[in-house]
Amino acid sequence: MAEAQQVHPLKLPQVLTFPSSSAPSLVTQGAEGRLYKTTYLLPDLPCALKYLRCRRDGLPVPAVYCVDEAAGWLMMEWIDGAPVRQSINEWLARNLDGNMTPLLHLLHLMGEAVAKLHRTGIIHGDLTTSNMMLRPRPHEPNIALGGTVYLIDFGLATQGSSDEDRAVDLYVLERAFGSTHPRAEHLFSNVLDAYAHTFPQAGPVLRKLEDVRLRGRKRSMLG
Repeated sequence: MAEAQQVHPLKLPQVLTFPSSSAPSLVTQGAEGRLYKTTYLLPDLPCALKYLRCRRDGLPVPAVYCVDEAAGWLMMEWIDGAPVRQSINEWLARNLDGNMTPLLHLLHLMGEAVAKLHRTGIIHGDLTTSNMMLRPRPHEPNIALGGTVYLIDFGLATQGSSDEDRAVDLYVLERAFGSTHPRAEHLFSNVLDAYAHTFPQAGPVLRKLEDVRLRGRKRSMLG
């Protein structure tokens, strides 16, 4: 993720008024807010419940260091790396020999990450490759599409354990993957295979996914 070079003025949260804190640097701006990068020396503060539960159960998600709901900001762990969407598209543009092994490995990691999320009883609500980060392992920084997949942007997340909710989550990811990575759309089944291998209750979810797909096709036909 490219970082803006200039520093954008904003009123610093109280936790960033220490002399050793760096001024926030704007990275990107979305529909609901801005993302800044900075440093923070006191990480041992309360975390948001959704993220805390994921981390407790061993799912790679950014740690939430501090939240001020009244002031409208939250501070999270900085994840080095790039969005999975960017990583896949750049790799596909460079890959000329037809060897899909690195991509298949990444799809496996994606399926595992979603399975672990659903296993904790959380529905993401907006699963796309833009809402996944690929963090390279420190000892393997140059391995193509290697590293750890982090799930991010839990703004639409809910607690849920029904097969329907989980199937819809997978359907959203499947549709987004096909539209974002059309050259690799035929490989998405590898995500579902990894999901099934990682999540013991995947069978009913994947059967429900077939129903969700059918409803989606009917809606498309009816406009």
